[in-house]
Amino acid sequence: MNIGDPPPDGSHGPHALVAEVAAPTLGGDDRHHLERVLRLRVGEPLTVGDGAGRWRECVWSSGEPEPTGDVFVVAEPSPRLGVGFALIKGGRPEFVVQKLVELGIDDIRPFAAERSVVRWDQAKADRNAEKMRRVAREAVMQCRRAWLPTVHDPAAFSEIVTLDGAVMAERGGSRVSLHTPLVLVGPEGGWSEAESACGLARVGLGGPVLRSETAALAAATLLAAHREHLV
Repeated sequence: MNIGDPPPDGSHGPHALVAEVAAPTLGGDDRHHLERVLRLRVGEPLTVGDGAGRWRECVWSSGEPEPTGDVFVVAEPSPRLGVGFALIKGGRPEFVVQKLVELGIDDIRPFAAERSVVRWDQAKADRNAEKMRRVAREAVMQCRRAWLPTVHDPAAFSEIVTLDGAVMAERGGSRVSLHTPLVLVGPEGGWSEAESACGLARVGLGGPVLRSETAALAAATLLAAHREHLV
């Protein structure tokens, strides 16, 4: 077991999250998905991980994973990458979260901007935060990430702008870089005058005017590409 092992790559079947890789036990929803949706059969391979870097190969046995391999330990992503996005309506927040996870974002920060159409009271914010975390967990299993990202509670813009490394996405801004690992994407109505005057640096995401969810994914793609030395 060495820190710096590779993540699961899908060559050993589906991936499931468990509390402890030493003695993996599935939750009911995950067991149902493997048995009824993926139709996993006794003896077929899968991998399990704890969302904190540890994972191992298993085979399916009597409704539970049976370990067959050593425990691998994947180093924590560094630097951590973050995208904050202004609240959007419908099921689009869950879509954004799913794609941010797939692209490798580690800190996902929904926030309320002055021009956000969506307004959540505390009860609704709690429900939606739980829904987004469930989506993030499912996305981790689908794309086989070794580390579960953090989906933060919805916050006010005034809280988000105080975070280290935060920058605002805006046309004409400078290039995205790892010196500014938290990109904030505003609502479709744009930043308000007060928000624009907050003093944060600006980064650009390309020439066209993007929808809010597209801008969030563009920011994630640029950050991830820099971390993977692809640009």
